[in-house]
Amino acid sequence: MDPSNAEEPRLRHVETDVLIPKMMREKAKERCLQNVDAFNRCCKDAGFFMVFKCREENAALKECLTLHYQDPAFFEECKQEYLREKREFQQTGVPARDRAQRIPTSM
Repeated sequence: MDPSNAEEPRLRHVETDVLIPKMMREKAKERCLQNVDAFNRCCKDAGFFMVFKCREENAALKECLTLHYQDPAFFEECKQEYLREKREFQQTGVPARDRAQRIPTSM
């Protein structure tokens, strides 16, 4: 059976509204790394006045993140990755985050 022709499994509410968006947030932060770093630097340097001094960096970060959050192709990419991880978990019983830790890197 060709997996590309297989019917896509029905996703639960928590998967579409919580788990996949969480994955999207994590990946969007990676894709907006320059903006995240700029905002973090600004906050660190501004201290107490970060609310006033870091508006520009905050706006750029929000814009970058929102661009990804609203992209249907990005949602689909994260959904497919989620489904792949879910299938692997069902087959192995090992969560994706633990899988890399359990594989020996050297003998």
